[in-house]
Amino acid sequence: MGIIDVTRRSLIGTFGALAAAPRVLFASGAAHARDHLLDAEWLATAGVGDGFAPVVLSPEFGATAVGAGTQRLHWVEPSPDGRTAVAVARRPGTTAVLFDRREGTVRATFEPGGGRVFSGHGRFIDGGRRFLAVEIARADGQGVVTRRVVEAGFAVEAEWASAGIGPHDMLPVQDSRGGALIVANGGVEPHTPEALGAEVAGSGIAQLDPVSGAVRATAALGEDLASLSLRHLTAGADGFTVVAAQDLLADGVARPLLYAVEGEGLRAFDAPDEAWRGLRTYVGSVALDASGAYVAAASPRGNRVALWRRDGRYIGSLPLVDGCGLAPTRAAGQFLATSGLGETVLIGTDGDEVGVIARRSGGPRYDNHAVLVA
Repeated sequence: MGIIDVTRRSLIGTFGALAAAPRVLFASGAAHARDHLLDAEWLATAGVGDGFAPVVLSPEFGATAVGAGTQRLHWVEPSPDGRTAVAVARRPGTTAVLFDRREGTVRATFEPGGGRVFSGHGRFIDGGRRFLAVEIARADGQGVVTRRVVEAGFAVEAEWASAGIGPHDMLPVQDSRGGALIVANGGVEPHTPEALGAEVAGSGIAQLDPVSGAVRATAALGEDLASLSLRHLTAGADGFTVVAAQDLLADGVARPLLYAVEGEGLRAFDAPDEAWRGLRTYVGSVALDASGAYVAAASPRGNRVALWRRDGRYIGSLPLVDGCGLAPTRAAGQFLATSGLGETVLIGTDGDEVGVIARRSGGPRYDNHAVLVA
């Protein structure tokens, strides 16, 4: 594990003593903009004061919150333009925030379709000219994917059924046909009133045509895994896709919570039973590293981050209290992890072991996700 030890020694002097509260940049006009541009390495969302805000993280893990609102923001999607990003409220949220990630100002907000709520996730496509959002009908939980034109104020130009109920995440990926849109339809969401007494989530993966929205294929887990809600997605440049699950049941059964999407099926990742139980039925985020060789999953309920090889072989885990946000760095085998207690941790693996490279405390109450910016 020499790679971890050497890197940690080289960085500990830089990060070890740093601790600072986030600066909030409210979006009421240019007077609140910084006198220089923010150095954005990662983006996240967090609880700030009595509200929620997008957060810009510097290469040194310094956090600057942008604006403030009452709705809980979930995922942040950076635009390919290198300047803006969209933070989407999680279910039952009804707002998405477009902000300038370098100036630290909010540019616009937009809402879901009538009678619907956002699920917390969205993706830029078409070079940043369009935005895909996952929405859920309030009445029956049916999922809708909307395609929006950015220059038209995120106006909806098309929408399609997500081929399931309770969609949570959605990801455009490359495949043999030139591209597909993968949707994780979570079904019944764990830890909600609807989940009380439920044993079957009704979740699945849908593969949609990225242009027409036509359903190409769907995949579901077997009856012995029917309590799993498939929720978060990550994918590599080659189209390799992983979906993370949460379990409706807390019955002590060690069900795998990580699956590779392969063809029209799902392949479970491998881990000892105690490792699955250690996640306490809940994976809150999942990420691939820069090389695409390693997968990390974070469990705020299990207070740990676990790592696997791409082929599904379990490597190990590290403790991180209330840790959930995950993003790759620009280096192979490394991940940034964030926690609800304001910690940022740089984690590394050499394929055989897992180690902490650096950590910083004193940040905001980070929410579920973090993302590396281009």
